[in-house]
Amino acid sequence: MSDTIHLPSLFVSHGSPMLAVEPGRTGPLLSDIGATLPRPKAIVIVSPHWETVTARVGNQPKPPVIHDFGGFPQALYQLDYPASGQPALAEHVARLLRDGGVEAGTDGSWGLDHGAWVPMRYLYPQANVPVIQLSLQSHMPPDYHYRVGQLLAPLAREGILLVGSGSFTHNLRELRRNDPATADAPHTLEFLHWFLERMHAGDLQGLFGYRTTAPHAVRSHPSDEHLLTLFFAMGAADDWTQFVHLDSGSTYHSLRMDAFAFGTASNLLAQLPAAA
Repeated sequence: MSDTIHLPSLFVSHGSPMLAVEPGRTGPLLSDIGATLPRPKAIVIVSPHWETVTARVGNQPKPPVIHDFGGFPQALYQLDYPASGQPALAEHVARLLRDGGVEAGTDGSWGLDHGAWVPMRYLYPQANVPVIQLSLQSHMPPDYHYRVGQLLAPLAREGILLVGSGSFTHNLRELRRNDPATADAPHTLEFLHWFLERMHAGDLQGLFGYRTTAPHAVRSHPSDEHLLTLFFAMGAADDWTQFVHLDSGSTYHSLRMDAFAFGTASNLLAQLPAAA
């Protein structure tokens, strides 16, 4: 495999755990992304479902799948994603963060939670690319997560795909649980359009302050852990102002399922049907 694989960084929305069995528009989009990009040597993914005080990097040779949810159909609990880990890469990730002044270490206590393995089942269904998970510090602001992405950006030049998994909007109190294909909630579209305007303007500081300036920010994210991974993906790009927005609509009314590719290699995905 070439050592000069050119990869964008990604933000993907994993929405509800039901995405694993209800692909909707998002499953095919993720499959298209995985089929279109050059195959990475490994994947580093940040999920909001592993929250720690300081950055932790999963270092298991075979990370277990974690079914970190309750009250869902039994079929979900039977699903697996038998990807290998890569302990040497985990240590490399932790070292890059420490060298940049971010407290970090490796950790064998977690695995792959549904924020990681659900989208991975669509992106790389054969589980033939090593995956390591990086924890989220949800008490830290967007600029911290952007900085974490910046520190790991050199990995893309080594053929490592950097992924932030979350949900572009995530208000569970407004879910319409019996209708996964329901129409977009108008306030989530206003929130999306504000973000796109700021992105196209290259207004990084405005995006960092989204919580006080974006329309319906708190309604869209009562807590913002599912959006912080977007800032990680932006920071991980060689130039975040070059991006492709991939629109897969909403699920359950209040979960926008948008994806983004960032960086000069984002044009690899510009011809996908979902590219907006």
